[in-house]
Amino acid sequence: MAEDLVLETWDLHCDRNGREHRTADMGCKQLVVRRGQPFTITLRFSGRGYEEGVDKLSFNVQTGPCPSETSGTGFHFVMTDCPEESCWSAVIQQQDGESLSVSLCSPPDARIGRYSMTLETCTDYQGSSYPIGDFVLLFNPWHPEDTVFLRDENERHEYVLSQHGLIYQGTCDYIFSIPWNFGQFEDDVLAICLDMLDINPKHLRDQDRDCSRRNDPVYIGRVVSAMVNCNDEDRGVLFGRWDNCYDDGMSPMAWIGSVDILRRWKKFECHPVKYGQCWVFAAVACTVMRCLGIPSRVVTNYNSAHDTNANLTIDRYINEKGEQERRSRDMIWNFHCWVESWMARPDLAAGYDGWQVLDPTPQEKSEGVYCCGPAPVKAIKEGDMLLKYDIPFIFAEVNADVVYWVVQGDGMQKQSIRSSDVGKHISTKSVGRDSREDITHNYKYPEGSEEERAVFEKAEHQKKSIGEEDEGLHLRIKVSEGANKGSDFDVFAVVNNNTDEERVCRVTLCARAVSHNGTLGPQCGLTDPDDIAIEPRAEKRVPMRILYEEYRDKLTQDNLIKVVALLNDHQTGDIIVSVRDIYVENPPIKIRILGEPMQNRKLVAEISLVNPLAVPLNGCVFVVEGTGLTDGQLVKELEEPVEPQAEAKFRMDLMPRLSGLQKLMVDFESDQLTGVKGYRNVIIAPQPV
Repeated sequence: MAEDLVLETWDLHCDRNGREHRTADMGCKQLVVRRGQPFTITLRFSGRGYEEGVDKLSFNVQTGPCPSETSGTGFHFVMTDCPEESCWSAVIQQQDGESLSVSLCSPPDARIGRYSMTLETCTDYQGSSYPIGDFVLLFNPWHPEDTVFLRDENERHEYVLSQHGLIYQGTCDYIFSIPWNFGQFEDDVLAICLDMLDINPKHLRDQDRDCSRRNDPVYIGRVVSAMVNCNDEDRGVLFGRWDNCYDDGMSPMAWIGSVDILRRWKKFECHPVKYGQCWVFAAVACTVMRCLGIPSRVVTNYNSAHDTNANLTIDRYINEKGEQERRSRDMIWNFHCWVESWMARPDLAAGYDGWQVLDPTPQEKSEGVYCCGPAPVKAIKEGDMLLKYDIPFIFAEVNADVVYWVVQGDGMQKQSIRSSDVGKHISTKSVGRDSREDITHNYKYPEGSEEERAVFEKAEHQKKSIGEEDEGLHLRIKVSEGANKGSDFDVFAVVNNNTDEERVCRVTLCARAVSHNGTLGPQCGLTDPDDIAIEPRAEKRVPMRILYEEYRDKLTQDNLIKVVALLNDHQTGDIIVSVRDIYVENPPIKIRILGEPMQNRKLVAEISLVNPLAVPLNGCVFVVEGTGLTDGQLVKELEEPVEPQAEAKFRMDLMPRLSGLQKLMVDFESDQLTGVKGYRNVIIAPQPV
């Protein structure tokens, strides 16, 4: 009778498996693997080795509080000669005396999350059970059978593995980017993301059902979209605020990465972190999705409509000076950010796989919860309003009409013949480069095309906007160079007469501070109505100077001014409206790298900023972070005020942990200048062997 087979030690080969599964950068000391891909463990027995035909080896893997095979959360499987792709399997790789290497593999549709693993040995009907550790299973965009499979390796690197990126902000006429540290492989982040899944209301309501659905990226996307905001009182991550009052928290403009936000949320026992706005919600959701293995990117839509009554029309009421007459719940955000995640949609008809919109910014409820998506980008383009999820809301964000009504002195309302354009320059960071990729064509057919008309008929909406006629008067707004914080600058109403006769018209310009979500603030510029005569086929400019002393205390932290130009054509009686959002630029942050950048060798960064204002800057703070370059955030508080036109400069020691291309990101805060951003790409040479 053979003696019992006794397990002495085992090795889960966390480092080697981590490298093969592209999870080694996660820095956690446990095994993290991707579904559908084999991983190797070594078992070492005491006294004698494994004997085929005498000993039986089997494994149990379990996830969730009540694992079972029927819900796909618990499996018992025996060692076999060849792997079975549709279920969990274990195959002997190599035997060396008392050591046995075993290759384990999950099916490509396995539930993701935390697992425990047990080895069972059996000799002559005598059995023993050995818990051999825990591991985490993630989605696998490298596996062709996984529903998040992405074919292109460069795209997988950008949308799954890259821990830093750019988020586009500004206005459709002045697009710029801010750096963002996604940091999905930083210490604690994976554990925090898994905790987020475990405290979501669906899990608390029915733990078994929730865990059994974690094989589906559509389900996970909806959970993450809901949990990144806290509007359902679900212990979500971020508290949204748009009123420029952030003293009891962090201004949304001050964040430069997701890691600090997620760690704060965890540290304070899942109380919402104050404060977020759309790009912060989207960036944190992007971090969570990439961490779990779902390819994701942050997308910015310029002139984004928030159509609360879903009629695809945003009505704006202004008086004859261009000032707002009445408020509307429908808003135009000068930009709005969401996330696109890549996944198959087996729950829908064919043709809707690929990029899906997820929007964690709390705007409208979906099935009773503040979440949005996943909505196939293809369905938005085609106007397929009835498909899951939330397509009418996102369709309106990129397609609604904006109609300006001018309320005249006698109370009569007159429709402007020019509507603003919604859904412009939809942007995301390019793959492998710090440049902008315009993806508007993924969301919309070219304006005026037959396909666009067909989509609008399908969406039961006739486009009301009248394109600019070639004949008649045209109106647009131009900005002089140098709309810089601390400076005066000029804007112009530019009127073109495209007729063969002289035309006389009246032009008024009005400027007001505005938040990026379209909320108007105080006036900071107004011209008297001016009658001008324009020669045939000629152009005239009407100037307005915007003074720093006028806008200084009125600007929100968004640094935006909305200019409205109003033209009354005396000959036809038409009223033309032109609107432009102007971004008032912050000064640049300069970053110099001193020394030769090398892994695990000290590096010095010199960081500086010049105060462009006529007043001193008080309470100045620089915050520096970068995955692989800093250990969390580095904070430098300046002891003295920075005088007008003076330079704030300091040096900081770094110890690069990772080789390759990294981003060093800087945020500057003070009493007069806030949310000033800068970054520098640093290529770190690998440590010599």
